[in-house]
Amino acid sequence: MDEVLLRRLTPSVLTVLVRRGADFAAAEDAVQDALVEALRVWEDDPPRDAKGWLVTVAWRKFLDATRADVSRRRREGRVEEEPTPGPAPATDDTLQLYFLCAHPSLTPASAVALTLRAVGGLTTRQIAGAYLVPEATMAQRISRAKRTVSGVRLDRPGDVATVLRVLYLVFNEGYSGDVDLAAEAIRLTRQLADAVDHPEAAGLLALMLLHHARRAARTASDGSLVPLAEQDRGRWDTVLITEGIGILRAALARDRLGEFQAQAAIAALHADAPAAEETDWVQIVEWYDELARLTDSPVVRLNRAVAIGEADGPRAGLAALATLDASLPRYSAVAAYLHEGDGDRATAARLYAEAAHKASNLAERDHLTRQAARLNAHRGH
Repeated sequence: MDEVLLRRLTPSVLTVLVRRGADFAAAEDAVQDALVEALRVWEDDPPRDAKGWLVTVAWRKFLDATRADVSRRRREGRVEEEPTPGPAPATDDTLQLYFLCAHPSLTPASAVALTLRAVGGLTTRQIAGAYLVPEATMAQRISRAKRTVSGVRLDRPGDVATVLRVLYLVFNEGYSGDVDLAAEAIRLTRQLADAVDHPEAAGLLALMLLHHARRAARTASDGSLVPLAEQDRGRWDTVLITEGIGILRAALARDRLGEFQAQAAIAALHADAPAAEETDWVQIVEWYDELARLTDSPVVRLNRAVAIGEADGPRAGLAALATLDASLPRYSAVAAYLHEGDGDRATAARLYAEAAHKASNLAERDHLTRQAARLNAHRGH
């Protein structure tokens, strides 16, 4: 069973059902039922036309659900005809579906959450983690968004900025999470950058390429995380780096700076450094200043504290960190790193252990636990 194929076909099948009159929530349920059916029967009896099979089965399941609840839904006029037989067109409606989920009737936060769930393939728990809210809160937000877009036509334009935000979060989940969505996010961002005249689309694409170029070096053979400063730069993809920097330069030349361009500029400075000790931290701090001005994000200021610690020394970094809320994600890890640089290994070990307890994924937790153990072992000698 090719689960990658199923994931790729899902948005197109969902789009077909919505175009035929299914409301968004009911269409999503029907498509999920069809996917379950595909997992059950395809291994023994694979169809010649995978998309056509999914469209037919999903539509029938939608009809069954609608007819079972006709008194409430009153949609029989929309669903009287079966799809025509024969192969379905080989189209990719994924990006169009992203714009549907970015409908003007939704708040940006709800649009992002809905798209991550319905199109990006993320679980409610993963989305809640990205937004730092309880899973139950996110489930309610997604349910409200589904109700809002029920019956919405696909000809209503969505918001480019919201779609960019969704693609960014999908890439981040693919880059560091349990589901590999990074390549798909890059593919869709390429499409968007080609389709719209928007410097931030180019900035986001550059950012993705520059981060993706380092992916092979981010983990050791045992699956453990390798910090940026310790990565084998010979394993970085220089083709992606060259492409990303070229795209970024063209975007910056338009003098319409946005947060994704600023993030990409920081990533480019890391990529340009032949070795970690040659990184231009002073310029990185300047870009973080720009990014903080654009976003007013506490997470950006947290990363800025690390950069200040590298550029001006750990105590300067700790001073910048002291202005931030200690409940921020990764605050303890950043504090541990800066305290270690300042020579306070006991405090660093304690903070690494605290950060490990708060870590959102196993690889990060293991890395932080090893850092604490390393410092504790050193103190014992």
